[in-house]
Amino acid sequence: MRVAIAGAGAVGRSIAGELLENGHEVLLVDKNPKSISVERVPQAEWLLADACEITALDEAALQRCNVVIAATGDDKVNLVVSLLAKTEYGVPRVVARVNNPKNEWLFNEAWGVDVAVSTPRLMSALVEEAVSVGDLVTLMRFSQGDANLVELTLGSDAPVVGTQVKSIAWPDDTALVTIIREGRVLVPSGSDVLEAGDELLFVATAEKETELEALFAAES
Repeated sequence: MRVAIAGAGAVGRSIAGELLENGHEVLLVDKNPKSISVERVPQAEWLLADACEITALDEAALQRCNVVIAATGDDKVNLVVSLLAKTEYGVPRVVARVNNPKNEWLFNEAWGVDVAVSTPRLMSALVEEAVSVGDLVTLMRFSQGDANLVELTLGSDAPVVGTQVKSIAWPDDTALVTIIREGRVLVPSGSDVLEAGDELLFVATAEKETELEALFAAES
């Protein structure tokens, strides 16, 4: 897979390193000469250019990329890069970094963003996930289809404890993706029985989250 990353700061370089370790081709693009540190990620391709300019993106051959990651520290730049990548070059997958949570509402399909990653939101979600039992926690918002990645830890008094997955009437537009049990990741099957302490990960539309949470609410 070929991936172009706009922004060669600490975030961009870290992403590049991970992708390279997984065998992908990576191009880092940055207009700041001080950010062009080839020795830090020598396996990557580097381009000194403004990723908001069409000529630069032509040089980067964005049309050959499977994924574009807008990872600069400027939300305006990340939005422009995302929009150009999607509309001008037809990049299948565009991931954008959100620096200011107040701007998160802009990072959607209209701006070419498939997945928006907000570090402040992700950190707060992880804190909630660590301390919340029985409450639905949003870990990530997907721009397409209004779907979210959400997590819930089953309390001992949850009505579904001891119930097989196939016996539960899940809301529409909801999918149980993973069960995390005692540090193990389980791919859920219909015969799996839910246990207290299970961490359940779902992909669900925002409008169905209330119904999903109601399934796990303890009876008063």
